[in-house]
Amino acid sequence: MRFLISLLFFALCPRLLLAAPIIFPALSGNSDARTLVVYSSLDEPLAKPMIIGFQRANPDVTVRYEDMLTGEIYDRIIKETDAGMKTADFAFSSAMDLQVKLSNDGYAQRSDLPMSDRWPAWANWRNTAYALTFEPAVFVYHKPSFTTEKPPSTRSEFVDYLKRQGANVFGRIGTYDIERSGVGFLFMARDQEQFGDIWDVIQAMGAAGVKLYSTSEAILERVADGRFVLGYNILGSYAADWAARHPDVGIVLPKDYTVVMSRIGLVPQASASPDLGRRYLEFFMSKEGQTIMARELQIAAVSPEVAGENTANTMQEMLGAQLRPVPVSPGLMVYLDQVKRSRLIAKWNEVLRLH
Repeated sequence: MRFLISLLFFALCPRLLLAAPIIFPALSGNSDARTLVVYSSLDEPLAKPMIIGFQRANPDVTVRYEDMLTGEIYDRIIKETDAGMKTADFAFSSAMDLQVKLSNDGYAQRSDLPMSDRWPAWANWRNTAYALTFEPAVFVYHKPSFTTEKPPSTRSEFVDYLKRQGANVFGRIGTYDIERSGVGFLFMARDQEQFGDIWDVIQAMGAAGVKLYSTSEAILERVADGRFVLGYNILGSYAADWAARHPDVGIVLPKDYTVVMSRIGLVPQASASPDLGRRYLEFFMSKEGQTIMARELQIAAVSPEVAGENTANTMQEMLGAQLRPVPVSPGLMVYLDQVKRSRLIAKWNEVLRLH
């Protein structure tokens, strides 16, 4: 009976299952300060410097930060909007396809901002959905495990390493579970488009007992302490943050091609305070905000106003055609076609088992 009561309780109160929001009180100390509500897939420790920077420029704004998975952000905005409720003032997600779908389906509002006209064309969809980061998919490796040879730098080398090492690395490879990770699915879909032999890579990982996770942190934690020797298609921003704090984590930008995704920011149509949402988006796009992101969050800046190594401009100058950015456009929604999605996931699961 208690079990049934618990089930009913949580069914009626689904929000209790979500992580508790994190409140950043207004720096002014005003208890009646307006509140900016943010739904984001960026882990709160990484997001904190940006929030603090925003509040320094806007000391009379409280920030309510809700850290959730990308699918949860999309579902919650849809459900709240369709129910006639208010939703987030700003949504920031690494699931590019879902963010563009929100924009395309009328769940986001136009935001004409000072940097809109200067923002790269590939990173701006109708002044509604903006790519705010430039994040490559990288190989990560445990440095002490590669003292006698270099880590793989291409997908062909990745396959060769797994085949040569065999039992030595069995169960010590990690990547995203594309059924549970939006960014993992996006990377896999782009791999399928960019690399004709991608299924050889997936089969080799299956034979090596690859472990699947929905978060970057779970993989990087295991690479850092040596439980894993390699991680495939890991978000470079998280990898850079971990490498800065854990000297045994190494990073490789694949030389055959490097997919680059972006986190997309938008102001939902049903925002309670769209002016605050736009103010936060404007700060995100400003030189100050993008500099905080590049220097403190270890995420490459998109803004053409920001100089330095950790910027899209510098990376493109250095690596050229090796980088394959995913443009912000309705073309992303092809990944949401349920038939195509189901086929890709089915083949993924089938090939992983072929060993």
